[in-house]
Order: sequence, then structure tokens, then C-alpha cells
Amino acid sequence: MNTSLAIRAMQHSDLPRILQIQALCYTEVAPESADSLNAKLQASSSTCYVACRQGAVIGYLISLPGRFESPPELNATTCDLPPNPDTLYLHDLAVVPEARKTGAGRLLVEKFIAQTRDLNFSRASLIAVQDSHSYWQRYGFCSVVQSSALKAKLSTYGSNVEYMERVA
Repeated sequence: MNTSLAIRAMQHSDLPRILQIQALCYTEVAPESADSLNAKLQASSSTCYVACRQGAVIGYLISLPGRFESPPELNATTCDLPPNPDTLYLHDLAVVPEARKTGAGRLLVEKFIAQTRDLNFSRASLIAVQDSHSYWQRYGFCSVVQSSALKAKLSTYGSNVEYMERVA
């Protein structure tokens, strides 16, 4: 692991760099708009982070308290958190290609898992895109059987996606 890595809270001034990283990393699904990312950050700034190396943002993680049966739509320009969330939903994780294998992704996920415990959620959830389900299995996430309503919601995330959960 590179000891010059640091995880910090995401700030609105990070959004232009996050949009660049997103465009580099997501090749099978359309990147989200600045409005969509801003809405998520405004809704839950305490659960969104960036990874920095020598002060430069090299990765990010966006997560939101939510309802397990209703993950957020991709690229929604508004983000209203539910009154009684039952999961911490990991919406997005990306690390620039040249910084992969530095430990940045692992540190971001570990921060997310710790935040899940700190917020007293008994589970975390995510939608694995771009055949990333095996990556998430390393962190204890398992695939969930999808109802037809859930399948319809996940269709906006592209093909070959899996809804996954991690129970505490």
C-alpha cells in the first residue's frame, strides 16, 4: 500500500475531478451528470469520500442511506433520502486506472464498511456493474435474488448487473 494515500470527505470542489474519473472508469454505462452527483453529495455529504495521493484526488466513493428494496435510479438529478433507511447503499466507487493496485479502492471500501457500522446499519448494498461482482465478493457482498420490480429498476444500470448486499 502507498503510504501517501489519504481518505477524506468529498467536497463540492472535487466534482469536476470526480466527473473526469467517472468518464475514465465507466465504459459500459453512461457516466452520471454533474447535477446527479451534486444531488447525492448534497443529500449525504457525510457518506461520500475521496482518495488522495499527494493531495490529488485519484478515486472516490459515493454512498447514501437508503431502503434496501429501492436502490436509487442511475443519473437522477434529485436525491431524497428515505425517512427510515435500512441500508447504506454504495452508489459509486472509481479509481483512476494509473492508481489501481495502490490500495486506494480498498481504503475507500474499508471507510464505507466502517461508516455502515458507525451508522448502525445491519447491511450495506450496491449494484455491481461492468462485471465487478467478484471484486465485491472479496468484501463480503453476496448477490441478491431480483424481483421483477428490482430488475426493472436495475435495467438503467446496463446489462449484466447484480444487486448485492453485505450483512453485518
